[in-house]
Amino acid sequence: MSFSYEYFKSAFSVDNVIFGFDKTDLNVLLIKRGEEPFVGDWALPGALVLPDEDLDESANRILKDLTGLENVYLKQVHTFGAVERHPKGRVITVAYFSLVNTTDLKPVAASFAKEIKWTRIQDIDSLAFDHHKIMATCLKKLQEELRFKPIGFELLPEKFTLTELQQLYEAVLGTELDKRNFRKKVSKMKIIKDLNLYQEGVAHRPARLYSFDEEYYEEAVENGVTFEL
Repeated sequence: MSFSYEYFKSAFSVDNVIFGFDKTDLNVLLIKRGEEPFVGDWALPGALVLPDEDLDESANRILKDLTGLENVYLKQVHTFGAVERHPKGRVITVAYFSLVNTTDLKPVAASFAKEIKWTRIQDIDSLAFDHHKIMATCLKKLQEELRFKPIGFELLPEKFTLTELQQLYEAVLGTELDKRNFRKKVSKMKIIKDLNLYQEGVAHRPARLYSFDEEYYEEAVENGVTFEL
């Protein structure tokens, strides 16, 4: 079978869905595009893959170029290849999601990103290109993985309260969880460490602080223990 050069006229891009948690709501990092197409519209941080880049390398470069963020958790999620998804031609995009602690990282708009902001996921009605669909797909993947892998700790500070942990799960899953059952499950899995410390500078009664016990979790996985909340 012979192939014409038409087969080599498609471009590839990477779009990053960057999730952040502000102790109350799940947020997504958006950029305001400063160039066509969709100039002035809000979008996910994304751009074309360079000819000499592999996909993971491109995802990290684009994230840094547009937002200044680097060394964050990145996971490849899905490929979107609708023929007319890009107005300038055939562009196939690979979506990644990132999980970051919003208190530790300060994104800065750069390149063609003229503005940048964290937006509550429930407040996002539309985005440039098919980015709303991409965001929804990554959210569904995050929800699936959150129940069976402790990736949610990427969204929390190193020290957190049990209330903050539950609020994270409720924000991502979009549902209210029973406090007693949630804490019972967390305690049974022994994946968090009681730091023997308490909150400081709060108006209410200080709560105990905990941290994720990654070493215990890795050993448990090797021994066949499953994680499920």
